[in-house]
Amino acid sequence: MNVNWRAIPQANNTLAALFAACESHGYHLEVTDEPLPDVTVYSLNSINERLYRDEIAEADCVTIAGGPHPSACYREVAEYADYVVVGEGEYTLPALLAAIEEGRDPPPGVATAAGYTPADHTVLLDGYPPFGQIKGFVEISRGCPFSCGYCQTPRLFGRCMRHRAIDEIARYASRYRDIRFVTPNAFAYGSDGVHLRLDKIERLLRSLDGRVYFGTFPGEVRPECVTERSIELITGYCANTRLHFGAQSGSDAVLRRLHRGHTVEDVVRAVDLCRDHGLVPVVDFILGLPFESDDDQRATLGLVKMVTRAGKAHIHYFMPLPGTPLQNGRPRRLLLETEKTLGKLALGGRITGSWMDHEIRFFRHTSHL
Repeated sequence: MNVNWRAIPQANNTLAALFAACESHGYHLEVTDEPLPDVTVYSLNSINERLYRDEIAEADCVTIAGGPHPSACYREVAEYADYVVVGEGEYTLPALLAAIEEGRDPPPGVATAAGYTPADHTVLLDGYPPFGQIKGFVEISRGCPFSCGYCQTPRLFGRCMRHRAIDEIARYASRYRDIRFVTPNAFAYGSDGVHLRLDKIERLLRSLDGRVYFGTFPGEVRPECVTERSIELITGYCANTRLHFGAQSGSDAVLRRLHRGHTVEDVVRAVDLCRDHGLVPVVDFILGLPFESDDDQRATLGLVKMVTRAGKAHIHYFMPLPGTPLQNGRPRRLLLETEKTLGKLALGGRITGSWMDHEIRFFRHTSHL
């Protein structure tokens, strides 16, 4: 049976992980630019799904869709795709391929137009390689204990953090000169995500041989995790001169409604610590949240200005994502003063991102089938 992977740039790291998982079960994924027989697999997010919907519906082959959007909207996607992998794919995708090849019903974790049975397993990272023949970033942790209202991560991967063993990370990282990691929070490695285990992070960093980039895309950190000790680990063991973390809002009231689990003061402290230790803070913000008042937006704009005096800000315009508590929220229009200020900061090279075009935000991120 020929199994094809539809080439989509935003899913390159997913391809690396699932290529390795399928290979270990005897299935080779052939990367293609169009759907081909016998089976073609797609990994989609909530922006690019619309670009491939018709292609999948009209494909003259068996189609499998997975990723953040199909996982959240599996009933809708099952109307035009033959099978939908809901959630993690390392175990489910090879099991589904075997079922298709043998003419059996799909395994749990797969939706079809006929219905859906939830997955009966959780992926242990050490059970699967982070990549194989096709290289990708090394995923060191999965899951998130927080429940930010806009975020799909805890809904896709659960709120219990899982970690790859240090020896396994070091083995795959040795294939890179520049080492980067996939994780929802780099400083949460080895912990439950709330109570940090910086001793385990130090053990990890000591085990690596190469230029290590820790706490940068695609493995940012949270602002309350930025402390004297955590920054010392970056400056002592890592090559990066930047630290990337999310503030999201300059209003404590908004942060509480988002269930962010940190305060504006945590953000300010993290920025100051970065500056004091010679690191450039790169801070994410979301504007246009549904419950953001004018004063809330002005407070966020003030925090953006403060951040850009010491570093850079990355600006997103709120987009409701399916499967999240804010999936039905309507983005709030930006104030004229906000648009003008952001325009000036962008011209000065002090902010990046997009507060008008969602695709700029989402096309820089990867997804997990």
